[in-house]
Amino acid sequence: MKSLLPAVIALSLALSACQRESSQQAPATAPDAGQATPTPAQTPAQTPAPGQPAPIAEQPPADGMQLAHYDGYGDLKLGSSGEQARAAWGGELNSSTPSEPGGCTLLTPKWATDKADVAFMVEGDKFVRYDVTTDKQAAPGGGKVGMDQAALKALYPALSESPHKYVEGAKYLSVEAPAPAGTKLVFETDAEGKVVTWRVGLPPQVDYVESCS
Repeated sequence: MKSLLPAVIALSLALSACQRESSQQAPATAPDAGQATPTPAQTPAQTPAPGQPAPIAEQPPADGMQLAHYDGYGDLKLGSSGEQARAAWGGELNSSTPSEPGGCTLLTPKWATDKADVAFMVEGDKFVRYDVTTDKQAAPGGGKVGMDQAALKALYPALSESPHKYVEGAKYLSVEAPAPAGTKLVFETDAEGKVVTWRVGLPPQVDYVESCS
């Protein structure tokens, strides 16, 4: 009996060592089904950037937005082709019907109450002039509808004048643009001397007193 005791002890030690090794190699048990799994931290939602104002092709420009320049209006450049002008506008434009192919045509934004707000003249497939008769937009240099001749003279010292073709007492007040060459800014006044419309364009179209009529 005594001779079996060492063998039993050795066997017990071997089994204990195997159990410890098996326990160390066993994979981690899956979490209990009833145990809540930690939820990853949520990234705060990004606040949308403030909406950009609609382009001028879709709505009238905001007050104080300067679009009129001696070389064009917004992205429309004087001397560009009719197709280029339309593409630069980037939206719908109403069009008058020319009397002949390549004849004088007026393009107006769809939001314009009439062609007096702003109108783009195309002749010979060239964008050659634009007209404005709203006091919400300033001409290059600061002139506006509603100003009198004295106010314009203060802004444009080289202003020249000539009598209106149709309205007694009314005038055309014009100034040569510094560039592009030949470009001119023309104001029309009523009989009381107040500006009622102005235009910027290339010769000879800038001097058409009847526009495309």
